[in-house]
Amino acid sequence: MARTTGSHSDITGPRIREVAMRLFAKQGYAAVSMRQIAAGVGVQAGALYNYTPDKQSLLFGLMQGHMQDLLTARAARDRPEDPLAQLEDFTRFHIAFHMERADAVFVSYMELRNLDDENFATIESLRRRYEDELEQILRQGVSTGVFSVPDTKIATLALIAMLTGVNTWYRTGGRLSVKEVEAIYWDMVRKAVAP
Repeated sequence: MARTTGSHSDITGPRIREVAMRLFAKQGYAAVSMRQIAAGVGVQAGALYNYTPDKQSLLFGLMQGHMQDLLTARAARDRPEDPLAQLEDFTRFHIAFHMERADAVFVSYMELRNLDDENFATIESLRRRYEDELEQILRQGVSTGVFSVPDTKIATLALIAMLTGVNTWYRTGGRLSVKEVEAIYWDMVRKAVAP
């Protein structure tokens, strides 16, 4: 099939991912067709298959890209040695990183159920790498008496759910800045693990 006039591969590939992410976040993966994605990009439906073999691969690629960006950004940070400072850094990083990627966060959490088994296992492995870092911080804090947490795995999952939940209510231009939200959430996290 012919490309739409003005279409270029270096623009079309990223545009497909951008449109798919927006549509998946707004309507849900199951409700979005490849034709809708193509229309949003401005190409014929058949042209999408030059960039992705199917919708499942497109969803997986979006989720994998989000998790890899998260892990790369986290790895690039200098980490304090003190567990309390590490936990504060993790809290603030998580909120700031995810606030800029509301659609990616929504898709990455809400559309896991639509991944096939192999793709699900890959994404879960990436998520565990991120969660393991927080759990290690909590374990270190418990072992040094800085934190009191009866089960570090449950605390890890609860804290990540709480921090990620900011995306469900925060709106740019609202009464609180991102930094103010970070400070409030850090206070809640600190109190949740305090001895």
